[in-house]
Amino acid sequence: MAGFVGVLVSDPWLQNQFTQVELRSLKAQFLAMKDDDGGGGLKIGDLAGKMSKMKIGGDGISEGDRDLFVKRSYENLDSEVDFELFLRVYLKMQGQAGAKNSSSAFLKAATTTLLHTISESEKASYVSHINNYLGEDVFLKRYLPIDPLTDDLFEISKDGVLLCKLINVAVPGTIDERTINTKKVLNPWEKNENHTLGLNSAKAIGCTVVNIGTQDLAEGRPHLVLGIISQIIKIQLLADVNLSRTPQLVELVDDSKDIEELMSLSPEKILLRWMNFQLKKGGFKRLITNFSSDVKDAEAYTCLLNVLAPEHSNKSSSMTVKSALERAKLVLEHADRMGCKRYLTPKDIVEGSPNLNLAFVAHIFQKRNGLSSQMKQISFLESMPDDAQISREERSFRLWINSLGISTYINNVFEDLRDGWVLLEAIDKASPGVVCWKFANKPPIKMPFKKVENCNQVIRIGKQLKFSLVNVAGNDIVQGNKKLILAFLWQLMRYNILQLLKNLKCHSHGKEITDADILKWANCKVKDSGRHSRMESFKDKKLSNGIFFLELLTAVEPQVVNWSLVTRGDSDEEKRMNATYIISVARKLGCSIFLLPEDILEVNQKMMLTLTASIMYWYLKRPVEDRAMSSDSENGSSSETVSNSNIDDSASESSTDDTVSR
Repeated sequence: MAGFVGVLVSDPWLQNQFTQVELRSLKAQFLAMKDDDGGGGLKIGDLAGKMSKMKIGGDGISEGDRDLFVKRSYENLDSEVDFELFLRVYLKMQGQAGAKNSSSAFLKAATTTLLHTISESEKASYVSHINNYLGEDVFLKRYLPIDPLTDDLFEISKDGVLLCKLINVAVPGTIDERTINTKKVLNPWEKNENHTLGLNSAKAIGCTVVNIGTQDLAEGRPHLVLGIISQIIKIQLLADVNLSRTPQLVELVDDSKDIEELMSLSPEKILLRWMNFQLKKGGFKRLITNFSSDVKDAEAYTCLLNVLAPEHSNKSSSMTVKSALERAKLVLEHADRMGCKRYLTPKDIVEGSPNLNLAFVAHIFQKRNGLSSQMKQISFLESMPDDAQISREERSFRLWINSLGISTYINNVFEDLRDGWVLLEAIDKASPGVVCWKFANKPPIKMPFKKVENCNQVIRIGKQLKFSLVNVAGNDIVQGNKKLILAFLWQLMRYNILQLLKNLKCHSHGKEITDADILKWANCKVKDSGRHSRMESFKDKKLSNGIFFLELLTAVEPQVVNWSLVTRGDSDEEKRMNATYIISVARKLGCSIFLLPEDILEVNQKMMLTLTASIMYWYLKRPVEDRAMSSDSENGSSSETVSNSNIDDSASESSTDDTVSR
């Protein structure tokens, strides 16, 4: 079968500035601009107006600024524009927009190619982290330690194993390591499977990977590889910065109302609040609001470490030194004596590197948070409702929304959706054009009635899409009604998945797809493959042993399941082993799913529907000839095939294409 062929550009430097996902999108937009001229030649002088009209390149630049930029950059405005010239103009405009709207967000924005330079300090820090946590891994130890002064990190990443292993370090158990291809020499198909598994698993732990595909990882593009690695490491370092993992954080607040607010904060904001809480103990007068400019002088670090580990301090020298760089050196020496790993250098501190400063503070929190349990405050926490089902559903919906590529990264659906804006963005992804943005209020929203207006539009659209919303009003969302928010999000996710299947006209012929259609398809696929399992409904308790889903996965891609690893599913432990294997195999195929093994073990009806629909969508969107090859293999073809034989960028295609399950 032919390998992947993307959009090619003659200039290698220019080619490397974009992912294949971006190149395909920009190529389509360029052709649309040419068609807008009736198929005639596109002139340089026309670019500003047309790019502004189609909202291409630099949202922060007005049409007038674009026009001025083009006139200053190019003398002959009547010259015809080819695709490569268009890409160069686009890059320059993005550079201008980036200068106006620079952001140091670590996890809140998609991994894109707007800034293609990489920080050598960050690379060295992440390499050190990898060497420390994966140095003894059976497969990777032959490649480690990695030399931070070379580009070996990007070379080693090309087979996908490192990414998968790092995800499991950050969130243990995310990937069933039996599904990772770890032969000494991997062929391109096996590497692609690893990259697909890695990308879908990265989304499943909260990474934002819009506009990056498997081919980009196979090529080892430095800024993209480093972008994903940085997010994974951040998730690991911030794993304990929440009330469920560190209940002692209630010491930061006074009553149950404040605890609810604390629970709604992002880990970064909780870390800042914790840092200021400790600094207040040490008599520090300034309020720290970021991990960049506010810590450049290293004074806050000096105070923080003296409060947390006074036995390791060197007060005389740290208090008298006047140079920020020298003070930063003393801070790191103090941290070393505490047993903290070095995620940054003195130079990184004084230059205000936000990513590395955040990593440093998060690691200090892990080593010694200086908090004590207070029974009165812990009792507040114990009085809060702790519904495991609600918690799992909140997690699934949150990860699904974050995978859609919308502008806002959410940390808690019950808090972050209350102004209605994110819900409108998610609805627009599921049903493009249905939102009336003219009447939407963009954050920050100070007036409560503006939030109600947004949420009222959300409810109106939901009813238009035939969601069940009896006696539900926009104010219920503004008030953070958990039950109603979860019910709305489930219906939105289900609508999204059914629309995706409906849009596969080769199967649906434009007809509405129902839950019964999905159930019938799955049973037919398993039966046609010569196997005997059957699913009576999406709440069929027999599904808990995982056998049906493993047979369904085999039916759509015969070589993907290693049946020697499958258990009979008689005991709870055997069922769990099958459940974790199912999830990783589905992600390895290309399914973007957010369920947990517990959802299969408990036969969560919603999750069973979305898992089945995700497999169905993956299978039906494949070219017909690939499906035929799978069928031939299932029927006894002697030729050896490898699952997921299409090398493409499907793991990254905009989230509404792939994100069809939780």
